[in-house]
Amino acid sequence: MSTLKVGLLGYGFAGATFHAPLIGYSGRTEVSAIASSQAEAAAKAWPQARIVADIDGLLADSAIECIVIATPNDTHFEFARRVLAAGKHVVVDKPVTLNAGGARTLARMAADSKLLLAPFHNRRWDGDFRTLQALVASGRLGQITHFESHFDRFRPQVRQRWRENALTGGGLLYDLGPHLIDQALTLFGAPQSVNATIGTYREHAQADDYVHLQLGYPDKQVVLHASALSALEAPRFVVHGRRGSYLKSGLDSQEDQLKAGVRPGQPGWAKNPPGLIREVADELDLRGELATLDGAYEEFYRALAASIQDGAPFPVAADAAVRVAEILELARRSAEEGRRLPYAAT
Repeated sequence: MSTLKVGLLGYGFAGATFHAPLIGYSGRTEVSAIASSQAEAAAKAWPQARIVADIDGLLADSAIECIVIATPNDTHFEFARRVLAAGKHVVVDKPVTLNAGGARTLARMAADSKLLLAPFHNRRWDGDFRTLQALVASGRLGQITHFESHFDRFRPQVRQRWRENALTGGGLLYDLGPHLIDQALTLFGAPQSVNATIGTYREHAQADDYVHLQLGYPDKQVVLHASALSALEAPRFVVHGRRGSYLKSGLDSQEDQLKAGVRPGQPGWAKNPPGLIREVADELDLRGELATLDGAYEEFYRALAASIQDGAPFPVAADAAVRVAEILELARRSAEEGRRLPYAAT
């Protein structure tokens, strides 16, 4: 089986920490070329890859079938548009665009050209989310009435980087919001309304560092929260249903492992501690630990190769990027207007 040759645009945090290692260790994809201003670092880490100056070098390489965009958020739309216009498949780091109209345009371009627009919603492969998804599907908790998802960290010092600059699409709404929203939509589908509080509380902060979203469903409460000022973190997931509850603390291990140089397949990769579960029904009242499934970020790129080379359906549809962009846009409006806004998926 031939490996899928992938070009990587950008070798900053996302490109170096997430994309390159996952492409290189998925077993079905390879880092064929890298376009980055950090040419020396890229060449040292990936000596087999061709280093080019910019996107033009990737687009000109006929061997590359797919280009991964791991650049600042405000550049995603134009780069993705150029890749699709050149007839290549594209992976775009989240958020795919900073507005819903751009996401719809890219989705239409991909569909019209029969190309893959793959949003990098890698946290569908978090071990705790995989566990939660299976638990909800099993019905063990009964009808879910409350879902709370936190992505909290303690980073009181503002850093000089594009991710913390509102002008380049920085801030927590665009950084962590896509993960929180995509996971909620994967579990429960589209909400009927969005209510948001977005704040900037750190000294010298230029972009939002507090996000609190409420997605409106007729039969449940869904709360999504991210903060850069949480010295004591809330549980990652809290789920209550008519037959029980589930609680999971701590973030999935894969990001920290990738930062530390651990790679897929190595000992301890993607292992996570258990969560807590209580099931109550009739005379039954069981409490205990629920083992957490292993994380599997590498499956994103295995699925990418299977889709492009074998024609298999890709698990993250382009429409997912559109839905996330629409809710991000609505959340910004809700916070500005101070009210809950209705949502109707286009």
